[in-house]
Amino acid sequence: MAASSKATVVLKAVKKIAVQFCPFESNVRSTREFLAMVGSEKARATNMNCEVISTVKHDKSEPVVDITYLDGEKLLLKGAKLTSSEMLSAFQSLCTAKDLQAKVAVKK
Repeated sequence: MAASSKATVVLKAVKKIAVQFCPFESNVRSTREFLAMVGSEKARATNMNCEVISTVKHDKSEPVVDITYLDGEKLLLKGAKLTSSEMLSAFQSLCTAKDLQAKVAVKK
């Protein structure tokens, strides 16, 4: 996690991040690390209106991150089969694309 925590997380294009996991399962590490990154004070400062909600369940459910962007598009990350850096990479690439779309729309 040390290497991935250096990446700056920007939540400018994000409306809501809902993270749910069962802490007793062996495959939740990446999801918890992702939650720590997007829930950090530094990341939250990039968009104070972004909701970061974590739901801890005890039902052996699969760890899931459900991200809703400002334009209504959703991204669902299934943490059981992804590393935290893969999750962050997918999240950041879509955020960057949305940020570019917003800049192009402003210029028009």
